Amino acid sequence: MGAGREFTADFFDLRENDVVFRKPEAEARYRGFLAELGVSGLDRLTVPLVSTFGFSVHSVATTENWEVYRVRGGGLAPGFLASGLFDDIVHAMVRDALAFYRHARGLGLRVLAAMPPQRVPGHSDPLVFRAAQETVRRALDALGVEIVDLRARVTDGTGFQRPELCEADDPIHGNLAFGRLI
Repeated sequence: MGAGREFTADFFDLRENDVVFRKPEAEARYRGFLAELGVSGLDRLTVPLVSTFGFSVHSVATTENWEVYRVRGGGLAPGFLASGLFDDIVHAMVRDALAFYRHARGLGLRVLAAMPPQRVPGHSDPLVFRAAQETVRRALDALGVEIVDLRARVTDGTGFQRPELCEADDPIHGNLAFGRLI
């Protein structure tokens, strides 16, 4: 429907028991998906809703976002990534993704969220990436969203995605083989 970073904040509006995506391309794709399923809105879904909204944590983990929290020597303050402040910042950065899931769950839908490929581009901090995805995962779990977590199946000894599951010439996305696992 669009780039993952576009589905964290300010990307939809509520319309009764449905949503309206603010970007015309996303709205058109959404309406197309609904038409394929033969339903008129989110509240009419009879199949599980599977989404990746909020899991573009490589954007959340952009190194420059976290410079103010670094201590002498360049690292983050001890305990910062496990702190309530960190969780609050991440929640604020993905606020509308969380609101989308909350709305869908409020409609009684079965909702699944797929965790991201375990790939961290050069502009992102790997430690922040891992901590942020855990923060998002915990928030979704608290909403009753089922988490599709393939990390044990798709990573190598470093904790990053195995090359055979990565999109070639793309530092962020998984490939078709990764998609099939989801």
